Formats: sequence, C-alpha cells, structure tokens
Amino acid sequence: MKTSKDSISLFLKGMGMGAADIIPGVSGGTIAFITGIYEELITSIKAVDLEALKLLGTGKILPFWEKVNGRFLVVLLSGILVSLISLARLIHGLLQDHPIQLWSFFFGLIVISAFVVGRDIRKWSAMVIICFMIGCIVAFLITKVVPAETPDSMPVIFLSGAIAICAMILPGVSGSFILVVLGKYTFILNALKEFDLGVLLVFASGCLLGLVTFTRLIGWLFKKYRDITIAILAGFMIGSLNKVWPWKQTIATFIDRHGAVKPLIQENILPNTYQVSGNEAFLWQAILFFILGLGLVVFLEKLAINLKNG
Repeated sequence: MKTSKDSISLFLKGMGMGAADIIPGVSGGTIAFITGIYEELITSIKAVDLEALKLLGTGKILPFWEKVNGRFLVVLLSGILVSLISLARLIHGLLQDHPIQLWSFFFGLIVISAFVVGRDIRKWSAMVIICFMIGCIVAFLITKVVPAETPDSMPVIFLSGAIAICAMILPGVSGSFILVVLGKYTFILNALKEFDLGVLLVFASGCLLGLVTFTRLIGWLFKKYRDITIAILAGFMIGSLNKVWPWKQTIATFIDRHGAVKPLIQENILPNTYQVSGNEAFLWQAILFFILGLGLVVFLEKLAINLKNG
C-alpha cells in the first residue's frame, strides 16, 4: 500500500467487508477474498503476537507498526467501522423492503466469487476435490442449524464472541448468522445499543482470542496446504448459497425486544410458489440483480489488476 490510491482502494474494500458483516448469511471474509486482500489480512493479524506486544510495551512504536502491517490494518478497519455505522440502516432497510433483490445480488456475488477463488488453486488433485466437497457440506449444514436458546452467562457470551469472529473471517460463513444460531444476535445488538460495557468487554475478549488463535491456524494452513485451504474456503462459499437463496418461506417466528414478529426458521422455495401482491416474486428483477452481483466481482477483479499494474 504505497500510494493514496492504494489506501482509498483498501478503505473501500473495508467498507465492503463491513456491509457484508451486517447481514446474517453474508461473510466479510468473502469480500476480503474477492478483493484479493485475504492472505495479507490473515498474515497481518497473525503478526500481532507476544513479540509485537513486547515491542509496543517497550515503546518501540515504529518497529511494532511495521511488524503488524499497521497502515494496512488501520485503513481496512476504518473502512469496516465506517461501513458498519453508515450502511447498517440502509442494508437493514433493503432487507425489509427489497429482500429478494438484495439476496439475489449476494447470490450472484458469492457464485462468481467461488469461481474466482477456485481458479487460484494451482493443482486440482483428488484430495483438493474432497476438501472442496467437505467445505460445501460443512457450510450447508451450518445454514440448516436451527437457532438455539442459550443462557446469557458470561462464559457463553465469551464463547459466542470467539466462535463468531472465526466465522467472520471465513469466506462463506457469516459471523452474524453464527450469533443467530447461538441465540445471541439480538442480545449482542442490544448490548451495543445500551453500551453494556461488561457484556461488550467479555464478548470482545472472546473475539480477540478467536481472532488471534484462528488466524494463526489459517495462516499455517495457507503456508503448508495452500491449495487444500483454498478449496475448503471455496467450498464454504458454495455451501453458504443455501442461506442466501432469495425465495424463502417462514415456518417459525419469534418476537424481538421491540415486539416485532421476526422469522426464526425459514425454508427455501421456488420462485413460482412465492406470491407477492398476486405476482411471482420479482423473478426478472432477481435475475438482473444476480447478474449485477456477477458483474461487480468481475469489475473488482479487473480494477485490482489495473491498480496492481499501475
């Protein structure tokens, strides 16, 4: 990241990650992979180790900054935070008013992303194919899990943070959706709104532990088993498509803390079985937004190549 143009590009990528992490079903890790910063992100987070903390503790700010790739992390995290703050209302509004169009867009985005990621595999072997299938199956099974009721105890909150943050950095696996599965999505959102410092500190501690330990595992896997790791991550993307299928039928609901009825369990259905105001559910609009999702990834890939070539 040598120029201001690189910083702006990275900031926008962070905004894309933040927007994705808002939605239960879409992963910020997917956006990182699409935009070509995933491996650098994992490496940078992994660099925050005891040696880095020792440098910071002894006042060696510049060596610490260089070791952890500080400019990269700060610019990226700034984009994520700005997106979470500014786009949350927009994304939730679109989910409420135009769910089919939005989910179709993400469906197309993830389909082409899995292709782009898979194309980065250097050699397809039997083991790579098996790992790809395992990734598909695991992600699919995660999307089929029925949300649970869990206690609001501090150990459960800590564990929820550790698990959710791991999902957030995995392409195809949504950290927000994991919180829904664990029965902690609404609880954590409420803690953020009420600024419940005790809950937030415990949750953040779990996130920190999960982030530090899991990124080390991912970094090691990339170094030792690059093709297998990429195959698993591409499989996660394909398996997660079950969650972002645009046409759904609600078969169980719950009442949130505002008294609003929200879907708890949904099943996928075909477009011609889903009626909205007497019409089939915006099939052509869904196709259009699916194509837009495909096109966005192609555009970002070409843009990244052009920026790399100067």
